[in-house]
Amino acid sequence: MIMKKKNVFLILTFGLIINTFAQNTLELNFTAIDDTSFVQLDSIKVINRTQEKDTVLYYPDTILILDYQVAVEENRRDASVFRIFQNYPNPVIDRTTISFYIPEKDLVNLIVTDIFGQVILKTRQILNQGYHSYQFRPGYGNLFILTCQWRDKSSSIKIVKACTNTNNNNTFEYIKSELSSHKLKVIERNQQFQFDLGDKLLYICYNDTLQSGLIDSPVESQSYTFQFASNIPCPGIPTIEYEGQVYNTVQILSQCWMKENLNVGTMISGSEQMSNNGIIEKYCYNNETDSCNKYGGIYQWNEMMSYTNQPESQGICPQGWHIPSDDEWKILSGVTDSQYFIGDTIWNEWFYSGYDAALNLKKNTEWYLGGNGTNYYGFSALPGGAYFDTTIQFYNIGVYILFWTSTELSQYGSGILRGLYSSEDMIFRDFNGKMTGNYVRCIKDN
Repeated sequence: MIMKKKNVFLILTFGLIINTFAQNTLELNFTAIDDTSFVQLDSIKVINRTQEKDTVLYYPDTILILDYQVAVEENRRDASVFRIFQNYPNPVIDRTTISFYIPEKDLVNLIVTDIFGQVILKTRQILNQGYHSYQFRPGYGNLFILTCQWRDKSSSIKIVKACTNTNNNNTFEYIKSELSSHKLKVIERNQQFQFDLGDKLLYICYNDTLQSGLIDSPVESQSYTFQFASNIPCPGIPTIEYEGQVYNTVQILSQCWMKENLNVGTMISGSEQMSNNGIIEKYCYNNETDSCNKYGGIYQWNEMMSYTNQPESQGICPQGWHIPSDDEWKILSGVTDSQYFIGDTIWNEWFYSGYDAALNLKKNTEWYLGGNGTNYYGFSALPGGAYFDTTIQFYNIGVYILFWTSTELSQYGSGILRGLYSSEDMIFRDFNGKMTGNYVRCIKDN
């Protein structure tokens, strides 16, 4: 069995309040299953691929609060650095720490209400300038709103309790006003995790020696369920019928793939070019229908994308499925490689990379000179060759297979692809002209 090492991170997640902006919040909840059984996550790493920042939640903290700001016109003299940070841990099992910063000495009110707005606990104290921390032990209830008031400034955080206990009392305990230099560095580092609407986030969840990943650009609060099962039919979707053909599915951790290459459309000769004529066209290797039945159809990039250029678009895939992006192939590469992981920078490199991802994606038969794979994850890739142009047409069946992604390199007029070769265990990443023809695998929408 292929085992994965994991990196364990312990970073607190804070929300920065800046009063010169309108503050908005997204709440991201993370859970995990193995097939249908609950899985307790060890940690969750969140990488902002757009801004190249990251942070990590450590169990039992499985909720990430993302603050994003919309600029509004406001008198600059009213700007303030008054801040309250998201409590840690959150959700709370027994007790949690709440920290805030006040720029000048003054009276501070802390008020805790339940979901109905009823005040269940409050305290007031004159505090000096600086960071201050309280310990809060929640009583009955599962959701609390804590509001911190300093002068005319007020800010709130949401506190979630992980379980129901018999503790009937809600309590506050003042801890201290001076944080250690290490803790201050942690605060400053987490303030660097920035998020704007439209940013692409990579989520990596860790459980024991395994990891599972998803990529998304959230625009509203979301709940994500990560899957830790692999090489099984996608739960609830063992097959899908599309354009008169039935495709099997395969779950590879948090990605649900078609188990066979897409084979849809009307076959045209390799001596013809595909065109935007409202009809899906395909090539079959050596112009033989049986080749399409075995290996799937071969498509030029624009035909596959239905003449759009949006990554992760549906293209010629069925409703609820889409053409996988370059980033989604990077996740698949990290999941199926035994030495390199999701989020490793090695997957950004061109040509051969990783260690054995291709070996584990290839089927264990039909590859040239015994270059068969383990098919460990059930991806079942066969060496269907490729299409070059109307002159050379088809070549190298048995030697390799090339898969399109939905990501283009517009400066080169090319599309990014993945290749599996009979002589290589590593996965191949390259780009090619959109008039060449490659195979397509569809992936389920998140």
